[in-house]
Amino acid sequence: MRASGILLPVFSLPGKYGIGGFTKEAYKFVDFLKAAGQKYWQILPLGPTGYGDSPYQSFSTFAGNPYFIDVDEFVNEGFLREEECWEFDATGDDEYIDYEKLYFNRFKLLRIAFERSNIRNNKLFLEFIEDNAYWLDDYVLFMAVKNSFEGKAWIEWDKDIRVRTPEAVKEYSEKFAHEMDFYRFQQFYFSKQWKALKFYANEAGIKIIGDIPIYVAFDSSDVWANPELFDLDEENLPNKVAGCPPDAFAATGQLWGNPLYVWEYHKKTGYDWWLKRIGYCFDLYDVVRIDHFRGFDEYYTIPYGDATAEFGEWKKGPGYDLFEAINNKLGDKEIIAEDLGFLTDSVRELVKKTGYPGMKILHFGFGGDPANEYLPHNYTKNSVVYTGTHDNETSRGWYKRLCETEPYSQEYFDDYTGNEFVDTAADVMIRMAMSSVCDTCIIMMQDYLNLDNSGRINVPSTLGTNWRWRMEDNAYDDILAEQIAHITKVFGR
Repeated sequence: MRASGILLPVFSLPGKYGIGGFTKEAYKFVDFLKAAGQKYWQILPLGPTGYGDSPYQSFSTFAGNPYFIDVDEFVNEGFLREEECWEFDATGDDEYIDYEKLYFNRFKLLRIAFERSNIRNNKLFLEFIEDNAYWLDDYVLFMAVKNSFEGKAWIEWDKDIRVRTPEAVKEYSEKFAHEMDFYRFQQFYFSKQWKALKFYANEAGIKIIGDIPIYVAFDSSDVWANPELFDLDEENLPNKVAGCPPDAFAATGQLWGNPLYVWEYHKKTGYDWWLKRIGYCFDLYDVVRIDHFRGFDEYYTIPYGDATAEFGEWKKGPGYDLFEAINNKLGDKEIIAEDLGFLTDSVRELVKKTGYPGMKILHFGFGGDPANEYLPHNYTKNSVVYTGTHDNETSRGWYKRLCETEPYSQEYFDDYTGNEFVDTAADVMIRMAMSSVCDTCIIMMQDYLNLDNSGRINVPSTLGTNWRWRMEDNAYDDILAEQIAHITKVFGR
């Protein structure tokens, strides 16, 4: 079935207090998607972010980002006064998130609400912490201890709690029982509000496409609580870390730094942790996009401590064995394989065997080779086509850069599309994606708004200016919804 949707991170929604969240603006955006005839809303990972603010480097693969909680609900419940929300407002530039201001202000506000909530008398809260104990207990202890060590990575904590001796876990759990409830409070309201928003979207005929990174952050409750799952030495430091080898986009490769999995151990457990992780994702989302799918076929290992990714080597991953276990446990689920980058025959065979649709990025198509697999005339139906993703430039920004630095690619694009102007490049890209044979088409919201690279989400392998863009209030309207609905109908989506 042909369908289309829009990619917009939750943090990029407009609204009060400095960051997008599960607020009335999120419900308004769902209404817009419905009016525009869309069937999908694709978001990025929802986990709590740390250094670098990346949703792909989270303190937990299960927990939710407390920044997304709608604090106006606490005003309605009597836990906060509206003037307090403004007192701890984290708004910077309306177009960009000020994460430093958010970090120092938002938790103060959440703590005030928690202390007034009497949350332990809430039956639904008690049910939530019981149902989610398998990950929540580790996470809240991790965050409480981390806070006591002034935010230091767990590898820098005192040895007894760093290696989780039973005595230390008991001692810290008792000492920080109230603090742990503060983090449970955050997760309860995150879950409550997200499920309400997702229900609203589903009732409007909108499915949520979520995102799961293949790896977890080293400084996470996942690694601290389950070191046996990862390739660590006797001191719980990584032996090797994840990344990508040098290519045309990165001369020294990409050094992600995530710990690698001990796949032999995962197989012995029947992939129990992975089944819990994927199963939990399908509680949050309707469709799951698995990032860096190639890593399940072969994964790149870099010696821990290396400054670049130049001297790594490839190792065999779990292959189809993992996905067979997922199918047997969870049944037939909607999964998108992020199969970008240099693809070997074995990766292509794995994607084909799973039956999952792969991804086609239009920005990657115009180097001048008609056989390029990212050109629309080479697409197959079982694919998801994007103009670009969160890692790409906006289409307007991309075309402008071609004009300035890659005239050959610009000429090929113009010959292929009949385009002539920067102003029209995004619209041309949208029409190409919509008209393609791919079953699913996802367009960046920035392209519908015809934004330049000031609207870019992320520049891979850089720090400091990513994950910050926010859509302005009233950036979209009924006229844009009608235009999107029209082109959607024209191309049978």
